[in-house]
Amino acid sequence: MMGLDNPLHIAFLLVLLLLVFGAKRLPEMGRSLGAGLRGFKESISGETPAAPAEPARPSESRSVPPPEDTGSHDPRPVVPRPA
Repeated sequence: MMGLDNPLHIAFLLVLLLLVFGAKRLPEMGRSLGAGLRGFKESISGETPAAPAEPARPSESRSVPPPEDTGSHDPRPVVPRPA
């Protein structure tokens, strides 16, 4: 019986997947498959892992601070009254 133990079969399968789904979709599909398998493993074992700390992104750093919230926000436009 021949299965996926032959490296040539695995290479052929990878080339076929690349042709069918394209180079952009394969990493996305791999991540979603990995997340699904992790979720399945966690549901079977009953353990919930601690949430990983998110790294700071350099694109989110600002040189100008955000405007301060005064707490009194009126969505109506300001119309000057005649004197």
